[in-house]
Amino acid sequence: MAGERVRIRGAVQGVGFRPTAARVARRMGLQGWVRNDAAGVEIALMADGPRISAYLEALTRALPPLARIDALERSEDPSFVADGFMIVASEGEGAPRAVVTVDAAACAACLREVLDPLSRRYRYPFTTCTHCGPRYSIVERIPYDRENTTMAGFPMCAACRAEYEDEDDRRFHAEPVACFACGPRAALRRMDGRAFSADAFSMMDEVDAVATLLARAEIVAIKGLGGYQLCCDATSDAAVAKLRERKLRPDQPFALMVRDLDVARRYAELDAGDEALLTSPAGPIVLLRPRVVDARPLCALVAPEQPCVGVMLPTTPLHHLIMRRLDRPVVCTSGNLHSEPQCLTPAEVDARLAGVADWALDHDRPIAHRVDDSVVRRMAGAPRVLRRARGYAPSWMPLVASPDAPAILAVGAQDKATFAISQGDRVLLSPHLGDLDSEAAFTAYLDSFAALSELYAHRPQRIAIDRHHGYRSAQWGRQLAAARGLEVIEVQHHHAHIAACLAENGWRPAGADDLVLGIALDGLGMGLDGELWGGELLLARYEGFERVASLKPVALLGGDKASREPWRNLYAQLMAEMGWAELDMNFAHLPVVQDLAARPRDLLDSMLRSGTRCPTASSCGRLFDAAAAALDLHRDAISFEGQAAMALEALVTPATLEAAREGEHYPMATPKLGGDGLPYLEPLGLWRAMLGDLHAGIEPSLIAARFHVAVADGLILLAMRAQRQHAFRVAALSGGCFQNALLLALVVDGLRGLGLEVLTHTAVPPNDGCIALGQAAIAAAGS
Repeated sequence: MAGERVRIRGAVQGVGFRPTAARVARRMGLQGWVRNDAAGVEIALMADGPRISAYLEALTRALPPLARIDALERSEDPSFVADGFMIVASEGEGAPRAVVTVDAAACAACLREVLDPLSRRYRYPFTTCTHCGPRYSIVERIPYDRENTTMAGFPMCAACRAEYEDEDDRRFHAEPVACFACGPRAALRRMDGRAFSADAFSMMDEVDAVATLLARAEIVAIKGLGGYQLCCDATSDAAVAKLRERKLRPDQPFALMVRDLDVARRYAELDAGDEALLTSPAGPIVLLRPRVVDARPLCALVAPEQPCVGVMLPTTPLHHLIMRRLDRPVVCTSGNLHSEPQCLTPAEVDARLAGVADWALDHDRPIAHRVDDSVVRRMAGAPRVLRRARGYAPSWMPLVASPDAPAILAVGAQDKATFAISQGDRVLLSPHLGDLDSEAAFTAYLDSFAALSELYAHRPQRIAIDRHHGYRSAQWGRQLAAARGLEVIEVQHHHAHIAACLAENGWRPAGADDLVLGIALDGLGMGLDGELWGGELLLARYEGFERVASLKPVALLGGDKASREPWRNLYAQLMAEMGWAELDMNFAHLPVVQDLAARPRDLLDSMLRSGTRCPTASSCGRLFDAAAAALDLHRDAISFEGQAAMALEALVTPATLEAAREGEHYPMATPKLGGDGLPYLEPLGLWRAMLGDLHAGIEPSLIAARFHVAVADGLILLAMRAQRQHAFRVAALSGGCFQNALLLALVVDGLRGLGLEVLTHTAVPPNDGCIALGQAAIAAAGS
């Protein structure tokens, strides 16, 4: 009888794949074996081709919840002989190519045990099985076996060992399997070091005591899957204000954890799609429209001036046990100070959070890799990942490249940093690593790179960096390339955005002349010849691009200050459009114009005339900041990126959006720079109409809606102009401004109205978290 070897790559280790493969084989009467190795899973079968094909089809239908097959290769092995079907020991030789499965939220079966007084794992906070629990956050080497994880220091007791070795048990080879007798333990402590009795807070245990502390407006640092979280009662004004003051986070929204869907429904608007996201194995923070609650309402400081509030369910048995008797939301935010990475150890908590948390709930299972909570928002008809971390990353994606393409390291951007490493025709995008402004954050970025590179034995042959030489990631990439003698590929920021969207959607050119219209909207990125871009229409493919239109370049008054003080953008926009004489003659009575008149206009005008600290930029983000300032939304200053633009979006209601779409639109023109240069979006008509609405006393919500519609209208006009001059059938949207649900939906609808197929981000963020993927796709295309 003939034999075959089947090589399977994907999420196939630590997810119950081997026992499933064995059960299906035995049910079909096949002989052979299955094992883990450095590349994934290998199956040897003694059967003819048709029977093996039938087996693989049955196996695909029977996959466990966390398993995923990315690639399957079959090869003949005529000499193979077997008797029965066995699960054999892992083979660790060879270059690591296996997929390390991402961490998964606690499954229903484990939670039933945790809450069952008759179960031996009753109230055990680290209960897990092959369907859930820690994976990436504990793995240190491949293949994914217990001795290669941070569970190696916890020898299994006899009862856990029996489950681990029973092929019919859902804990068969569940590497983190443990119980009270042999596994990690949680411990509560006061941050001031003083003694206490847990019995004063709970009749159960120290984990349950945390619920009492939260209800008493205390701040507790809780060690989760991928790092510490800071938690407090989200309905307590005193607790939330205390956390904001101590964490140095005055306005940026906090995420909420709720006990279950019933509590979530009380505080936010949910539909079936939202519930599916909340209860998925990834267990992300889901951005939802908040409800007005009379009894125990949310503190107003949780998410001030935001269109949405972030909500998640408990992700581990530990969190479920804490939330068990809390019928209110709890703030659950990263355990760090502003601009620093999450704490991973009790020592880091003592060093960095001593002045923030009142209590800490530690545990003794080490964290191998830092992983923050993921954030998802449903926009324009689909769930869209805005922060890709726990439950989603790191994970491999197909790359439009040859299988023997050189290994690439793409270092990403400065903010919302990620990096990517490629192996042939696949690429791994790291989890979200935050902004790289602080030394601690950059060190965490380097640590994550070192860990993932070691895990997959990745040795780059090319390094792709952003053109902005001020980015720390780009500086480091250049230094690393020089030290190793590697080729450096500089990638334009907005080209990387569009390439990331194309790569995520698996776009392949139909021919040498096949191009897409890319629309990239963000704050700033280094363009060509030292220009600053931020609102670009590119005729693009992986290998290159042509800039075919942009937003109007306007001065960044004061340089970097313009990104923090929205009034500067409003002043620069109005001076670029109409000048002070027209503004003063027609609108001097408006409070916003009186506010600008009180600014140091002589100095500002001198800066604009000379260009001193006033680089021009075609920035969409700064245009939105200017509109927000006109409506007195954070006019003087913002405390976090995008704050003014998010407040502007939050101002719009469904009713005012409908009125804006059906009523008279703010006019937008599309002339050429200098009369015969690059087409651009001219907002002069927009500003005159917007100020006219302020003069007429139109409600701010309708003005904000009309602004959104006008920007989308202008982009569609530019796309129509490009369509008349160039042949393309696909449009791709990327950039942080497309985190705005209104703008995204309006632009998608408009482009589809032009007969275009529209590609958007869903699995990868549209913000700078996608830049590394785009850099890798562009560098691979140059092979």
